[in-house]
Amino acid sequence: MKRYQIVLAVFTFVLFSCHGQTSKNVQTITAAAFSEKIKATPNTPILDVRTPEEFALEHLDNAINVNWLGSSFTADSQKYDKTKPVFVYCKSGGRSKQAAAKLAALGFTTIYELDGGILKWNAAGLAKPSDKIIGICSQEYAELLNSDKKVLINFYAEWCAPCKKMTPYLLQMQKELAPKITIIRLNADENKTILQELKITELPTLLLYDNKELKWQHAGFISEDDLKKQL
Repeated sequence: MKRYQIVLAVFTFVLFSCHGQTSKNVQTITAAAFSEKIKATPNTPILDVRTPEEFALEHLDNAINVNWLGSSFTADSQKYDKTKPVFVYCKSGGRSKQAAAKLAALGFTTIYELDGGILKWNAAGLAKPSDKIIGICSQEYAELLNSDKKVLINFYAEWCAPCKKMTPYLLQMQKELAPKITIIRLNADENKTILQELKITELPTLLLYDNKELKWQHAGFISEDDLKKQL
């Protein structure tokens, strides 16, 4: 018993030591602070941990694509100086949080993670101004709401874990509730323009309209039962 208690004590000490090191090495900061830190530390790696397809659509200036979901994340990360700061971001913060923890475990001493990802970056007005419309425009979005039925808009992404959990019952509800409610799913990566105009900073996001008026809004996962209560 005594030996077991000693082993347990050592394990607990190591666990909390590692946790402390990770939280100490990783700083999750706002988009504005992230931008200022980048300016203050030039020539510092800015790691975009999204997929190559997402990276190709948009990314921060001078960012390097190191795919968290790829098989070579660890090897690619090891190319950089662990004693110097490194910046990490993704679309909404989920993957960058995991990537930052991994970098800390690999021995990186100063890791800045973008809170809320590139969605918060764009919402803060830090993206480069562009006249290019990606996906539907505001006029087309307004036309989606032109219905005598309630309209539920679902912004999602293929890489988003909560979105994937919700997809099966949302597709089923599209059929079952069709006589009363129109459910429209919009891929956030393919509709950047309207996403920015609506200031959506988290996925999934649900917007319920009645007579073109926004009646309810929800960000993050929601169960099928709880969603049906709102409809």
